[in-house]
Amino acid sequence: MNEILRIIEASSDLLRQKLELVEVSTGFTLDQYVRYLTTQFYLTKDVQRHFFTIASHSSLVDKPKLRQFLVSFGLEEEPHYRIAYKDLENLGQELLPMPIDVKIWWMYFDSILLSRPFVRLGATCILENLGAGSKDVTRRLLHHAPFITERTSRFIEIHMHEELPHGQQVLAALEQSNLTPSQLADLEEGARAGALLYLRMVDWMLKLDLLTTTLLDDAPLQKTTVAHAAATTVPC
Repeated sequence: MNEILRIIEASSDLLRQKLELVEVSTGFTLDQYVRYLTTQFYLTKDVQRHFFTIASHSSLVDKPKLRQFLVSFGLEEEPHYRIAYKDLENLGQELLPMPIDVKIWWMYFDSILLSRPFVRLGATCILENLGAGSKDVTRRLLHHAPFITERTSRFIEIHMHEELPHGQQVLAALEQSNLTPSQLADLEEGARAGALLYLRMVDWMLKLDLLTTTLLDDAPLQKTTVAHAAATTVPC
């Protein structure tokens, strides 16, 4: 697991640099926050499907505790997209279309899930631990953003992982599972892929990516109103 920890540390350093750049330039803007919540909505909607699928995989037949953890984790994560959606609603903002990097995330991990489930778990190691190294910067950005209130920040507060240390729990569950060399290799591959894909999403959220802001943001986008999302994409 040492290589996983190294990838987490390197990725966390990159995220911190991006947040510090925002802090000294624009500060955290409402547009960036809407992009953040939009990204999280689409990343977490139906995410339990991945964890339930991995738990049922034959490679976990001798790992009952890991299976139990993944089912519980999936159930806990399942409603989080609703929280991102509610934060947007309380902001009076619209849910944007799914960002292309989120589409790529789902297409990639859907395609590999049944054959190499530990690749997806490697990405989970990144998602659940990435922000730990920049909590102080995140706190400062939120503190100076006038649109951040208790009613508009439930999702990001939960995912600061101060009360629910998911990152540590994921790493501990994997460390205790006696992984084979090939499973560890898949875990490392997934951590690298997950870090790359998610940090690309961060660039879109923070408007730091010249490629997407030039090619995509200038095009007219069909926005999804919160009311429409509630009627069509968010089950009751």
